Formats: sequence, C-alpha cells, structure tokens
Amino acid sequence: MLRLHTPWMHTLSGQFTKPQPAVNLDRYPIHRPDSADCRNLVARLRRQLDSRQYCQLPEFLRHPARREEVGRVLGVLPRAHAANSLRNIYLERSPSPELPADHPRNLLNPASYRMVGAHLLPEDSALRQIYLWPAFRRFVEDVTGSGTLYPSADPYQPVNVLCHGEGDRSAWHFDSDNAFTMTLMLQAPDDGGVFEILPNCRSDADPNIEGLRRLLRDDRTGVETIDREEGSLMMFRGCHSAHRVTPVRGSRIRMMGVMVYESAPGVIGDPVVNATVYGV
Repeated sequence: MLRLHTPWMHTLSGQFTKPQPAVNLDRYPIHRPDSADCRNLVARLRRQLDSRQYCQLPEFLRHPARREEVGRVLGVLPRAHAANSLRNIYLERSPSPELPADHPRNLLNPASYRMVGAHLLPEDSALRQIYLWPAFRRFVEDVTGSGTLYPSADPYQPVNVLCHGEGDRSAWHFDSDNAFTMTLMLQAPDDGGVFEILPNCRSDADPNIEGLRRLLRDDRTGVETIDREEGSLMMFRGCHSAHRVTPVRGSRIRMMGVMVYESAPGVIGDPVVNATVYGV
C-alpha cells in the first residue's frame, strides 16, 4: 500500500462530527456508543459476525435518504466505469497452465458491473457523510474488533457504488486482503442479484482446493442466500468466505454502496487496481 494525503480528505471537517440524519438512529443508536442500547447492539452483531462471518442491519439507512442517494448515483452513472471480464475465485483474470484444468485458479467465470468511484460522488452524498462520521467509524471498529480504523486517502476507493444492470453479476470470489467488507444496499433489482456466501470455506492454513472446486462446479453445500433489503448495512469477512451476486434481471439497477477503511492513515490504493476497477 502507498501512503499519501489527497484532496479527497479535505471533507474531513466539522459537519461530520454531528449525528447523521440519514442513519436510523432510533433503531441503531451508534451516536451514543457508551449507552446500554448501543453496547448491546455491538455485542449482538459481534457474536453474529464471529459465528456466521456476517452480520446485517436492516433499515440502517432511512428511506428518504436512500432514495436521494439513488438519485445522486443515477446522476453520475453515465460517467461510471463499465467492466466485463472473466476471473477466477481469487480475482485473477489469467489461468495457471501449470495447474490441473479443474483447479480453482483455472475455473474462470463472468463478472460485469459499472463502478461509481468516490471521485464521482457529490459532497452531499449520504454515503460519504456516513463514512466520514467518527461515530460510525467507532461503531465499525467495535463490531469488527479490527482496532483503530482510518478513512482511506485514495481518491477513488473510500466510498463507491457497485451497479449491476440487466445480466450483470459478480462471480464467486474472495476479497483479497480485507479483514472485513462493508456494504450498504441502496437499490434492489426487479429480480435476481441475490447475494450468496459460503462462510469460512478456506483458512490461512488450509486453502480447501477440493471444496472450492466443488463450489465452482455448482455444489451448493453450505451456501447461504442472504436477503439484502434496501437500506440494509452488512459487514462480512470476505477474505475466507467466498461470495457472489447472481445475475440481475429486469431494468432496475442493483446499487450497492461499498465503504473501505484502512488500518493506517494516509493509505492509497494500487494504481493498477484503480485503473482496472475505476477506469482511471
């Protein structure tokens, strides 16, 4: 990782120290971290994350704020980067000819999307404001047990919106080196676009090649289908849990906000990755 202070970070200012009206604070009192209600919420979510490898907060984003954010995304969607590729479960686009043909590294599947990077989101974006709100960051630290988190200094990666239209999908994959992944459902599609996950299907000690081969050959043993309601926030450990989004059907675009924190200040991403994902 590279470290650099970028202009994106100038938005870290006073307005983000106040409770964010976009968040359903009646149900999720994250602005009162020392209250019994918030401590109980954190404990419950932490147990779910540890036992299931994911936890979900329905109606985290209030509906008026969600609708406004969808409008903002639609406004910049023509400038989003469109990608369509074949990739394996490790997010690699090239096979490994030295390995057997049915090795997971050689089983490539289609993935397509449009990506709205942080550089395209306007200043009043609810996603940006929630992401930069210190109370939210502390809440994420407490739930994930990740230690101190910092906003990414990358101009593209901190907050983005992954958009899947008709026929788009996300193939089975692991998240490369993230301790956890955090997503916020802005808009569900008419049909399809289902989030599926196979929790804990590999570890640092055991790559579980045979199990992954079965998964990629449509063995659904252990696969969980998770209903992603509009406005729901989800945290999951995608490094050891394979996951995918099934093909979207219909004209309504599936919009998923993604928020990325770092374990150190001033971190920016790999320019090669940014070129691939954001088209910059």
